[in-house]
Amino acid sequence: MNTTLDHLHALFLRDLDLLAQEIAAYPSESDLWIVGGDIKNSGGNLCLHLTGNLQHFIGTLLGKTDYVRNREAEFADKDIPKTVLLQQIETTKKTISATFKKLNASDLAATYPVEVFGKPMTTEYFLIHLLAHLTYHRGQINYHRRLLGGKQQ
Repeated sequence: MNTTLDHLHALFLRDLDLLAQEIAAYPSESDLWIVGGDIKNSGGNLCLHLTGNLQHFIGTLLGKTDYVRNREAEFADKDIPKTVLLQQIETTKKTISATFKKLNASDLAATYPVEVFGKPMTTEYFLIHLLAHLTYHRGQINYHRRLLGGKQQ
């Protein structure tokens, strides 16, 4: 049965797989952390931000995991090995799958547990926002990698 929940789950997993492909495609680990000019966020930091964001907003708030987000570290940490970033993506995929298995259609229609944008919204609306956020930053990572002369996808 293909429900909105099934579609969202599949899209999150797809985009996390694509994120892993982007991170793996960087020709060197040091390239993951390059910033310059108006580019303030490296591919590595955007990866940390995406996994932290999803672990918090889906894992902690919907799945009731014990993950504690450190948003500042997502942008401050540097030189984390590519293997660690890829493992964080895998952990995030597992968290999302475990959380989505607990959700149902009435959960999607319910008000999301926190007011992220200063007003109430449904869980479905916020999950769509999180998916768009993931896709947006994944595109930035792709551009960052290619700008540095990395492999084409």
